[in-house]
Amino acid sequence: MNPILKQKIIDVCNRKIAQKGENVGLSFYAFFANKNDNPELLMEAAQWWIMTHQLDHFEKAIKIKQMVENMHPV
Repeated sequence: MNPILKQKIIDVCNRKIAQKGENVGLSFYAFFANKNDNPELLMEAAQWWIMTHQLDHFEKAIKIKQMVENMHPV
């Protein structure tokens, strides 16, 4: 996973958990602005979320954070 995307996911998860608690759910769209200014990164996140891990549309932020933190560098 691109290190920029990895850090973005961790940062967003941390922020959402701090705001709404450990039960907060999110989708991979949470990592991007409404205006898609980085389609390559969006597609990488979608590939990881949907195709690689077959996650539901909404998942717990804590689960996503742990998955990303536990990834081995490529």
